[in-house]
Amino acid sequence: MPIVPTKEILDRAFAERYGVAAINVINDLTMEAVLAAADELRAPIIIQTSVKHVKMTGVDAMYALWQTYASRVSVPAALHLDHCPERELISACLARGWNSVLFDASKLSVEENKRQCIEVVAEARRYGAHVEGEIEGFKRTEEMTGDEAEHVQTLDTVVDFISATGVDVFAPAIGNAHGMYKTTPHLDSQRVTDIVQATGIPVALHGGTGMTPEQFSDLISRGCAKVNISTALKIAFMKSGYDFMTEHPGDYDPPKIFTAQRAAVMEMARYHIRLFGSEGKAWT
Repeated sequence: MPIVPTKEILDRAFAERYGVAAINVINDLTMEAVLAAADELRAPIIIQTSVKHVKMTGVDAMYALWQTYASRVSVPAALHLDHCPERELISACLARGWNSVLFDASKLSVEENKRQCIEVVAEARRYGAHVEGEIEGFKRTEEMTGDEAEHVQTLDTVVDFISATGVDVFAPAIGNAHGMYKTTPHLDSQRVTDIVQATGIPVALHGGTGMTPEQFSDLISRGCAKVNISTALKIAFMKSGYDFMTEHPGDYDPPKIFTAQRAAVMEMARYHIRLFGSEGKAWT
């Protein structure tokens, strides 16, 4: 089985300064397609699952899909629970076998976030799992006002949080947001450098869809070892389905549209894997 600890994947990427695509999947088809693309390009990969997706599918069913599809590839892969504020679901996923979780307590005070995150890290360690932390929430792109990079916690606050909690990777706000940017975002890339130099741990880049190749390269070189992609997969999946039905009106054979969607998702994953520099970086 190629399933390996998330920390092992990210520590290698951090040391060599390439980025690992952490792609949010939305169903079994997209999970299999992303893994297949990573296997084809010999790249380590992180499969991310949202709270909504896990609840809709069920923890046991989701993990069974993961085990089935991960067993078919030969590259390092990890399963990650993304943006979860619910301690009960975190516990359920850790107990079932998720390799890492993002405990999203960004709506709480920093002190309460820190207190609970310490508990989550201790719980994760009992399962050999890892934790991503954040203290500043991420807006949707449609909510951006242009001054997001100015409303962040101090470096001292970030360093204290990371030191106190023992998180394995940290997700800072640098002017990024979830969704599709209307214009190229203005990012505080220096903040990534400052956090990496002060803590020595990898940084997770959120809101990646729509950033320029130059922004990705710069941020990865500064220590963004985990690069999240979600909206790009949704666009590839939905658009390919729409295009198929537009080109083949009245053709209601589901496997045909599934084939088109799988191909589109694989191409999306290939593009980002190559862009982040992780092609050929598999070691298993």
